[in-house]
Amino acid sequence: MSIIGVGIDVAEIDRFRASLERTPGLAERLFVERELLLPGGQRRGTASLAARFAAKEALAKALGAPPGLHWTDAEVYVEDSGQPRLRVKGTVAARAAELGVRAWHVSLSHDAGVASAVVVAEG
Repeated sequence: MSIIGVGIDVAEIDRFRASLERTPGLAERLFVERELLLPGGQRRGTASLAARFAAKEALAKALGAPPGLHWTDAEVYVEDSGQPRLRVKGTVAARAAELGVRAWHVSLSHDAGVASAVVVAEG
């Protein structure tokens, strides 16, 4: 196996919150429903959403930042173990297949007003 791409991104949580508040429907354009809601049906917090957005930006960078990727073609989820994972389809899956990506490694964090993510694409 080899590393095909690495991406990193940060998002200021208050700035991300302001973007969500001033742009109706933005959350639904960035995230699939499972990302927006916690298992009990409650809406996920802004810091967690900002980390997921950072992961999607990092994912795009790991794929070479090609035009035409759709935000909702990548889903960030967390396994019962607490390990974050990526589920891809459509435009993101097509680019990943083109590059030979076979596995994803994801790390999410949020602290001190900043959310961050690292994505490694492995072939």
